[in-house]
Amino acid sequence: MLSISHQLFQLCGALLLLAAYMAHQFKWIDARKSLYNILNGVGSAILGFYAVWPQFQAGFVVLEVVWTAISIHALWRAMRKEKHAA
Repeated sequence: MLSISHQLFQLCGALLLLAAYMAHQFKWIDARKSLYNILNGVGSAILGFYAVWPQFQAGFVVLEVVWTAISIHALWRAMRKEKHAA
């Protein structure tokens, strides 16, 4: 069983993902902007870490690695677009 501090860290990762999703659904944030992708990338990276440690969970590893990679790619695109718009 994970310690309370590890569980709180996992909860933070999940809350980052959910905050981004909720903000997008309520049209408070644009999914093509950096903030949305930062929230997604950091949240999925945290959960991805715990999918590997302390016990490997293949399904969650695949989900979180792909989610993180997509978020990083989208963040890179958003930052490029914002830079060119400035």
